[in-house]
Amino acid sequence: MLSAPSSREAALQDATSPVSLAGEQVLPVLPVLQCLLPGGVLRRGSTVAVVGSTSLALALAAAPSEAGSWCAAVGLPSLGLVAAAELGVSLERLALVGDPGESWPSVVAALLDALDVVVVRPPGPVRSSHVRRLAARARERGAVLVPVCSWEGADVCLGVTRSEWHGLGAGHGHLRSRRLDVTSRGRGTAARPRQAGVWLPP
Repeated sequence: MLSAPSSREAALQDATSPVSLAGEQVLPVLPVLQCLLPGGVLRRGSTVAVVGSTSLALALAAAPSEAGSWCAAVGLPSLGLVAAAELGVSLERLALVGDPGESWPSVVAALLDALDVVVVRPPGPVRSSHVRRLAARARERGAVLVPVCSWEGADVCLGVTRSEWHGLGAGHGHLRSRRLDVTSRGRGTAARPRQAGVWLPP
């Protein structure tokens, strides 16, 4: 895990190098998520907000990381690496910043400079100035910002309306999968509402 805010940007820039070509304007997503996004891809420079499920937000980073992109998870101190791996995230290309505190906007901005996908759960209400600044940074750097909260002006917003666990019987068995009912709405090509059932590992 990275340490002080001042060292995060330098450490990441030294340790990472662009794997995806700068000219590539999109990043892949898992097949189960393609129907929720315009063109079935993550568009570089976009903000995709996720409301109601940290697992869904991490699942957005799975296919890019498998394809060679570097990703980050910020503000998720209880995130389990096994759970992230089961979602398909390549751990060797995942930077973790568990508790950035009040400096989280600066940490996220630094990560957007260096990485392709940044998932962040803010510690509290988000100021409009932070929304504008970070969305602009993502556009400038060609990264994808994935806030796990309501985010004004997001290009796409994925909301979980229902969650159901599967695998348990009458007092026995193991959790084997989780089904999420997800709605998608947004701006531009994402303006048409979409809805799908998404199956994720437990």
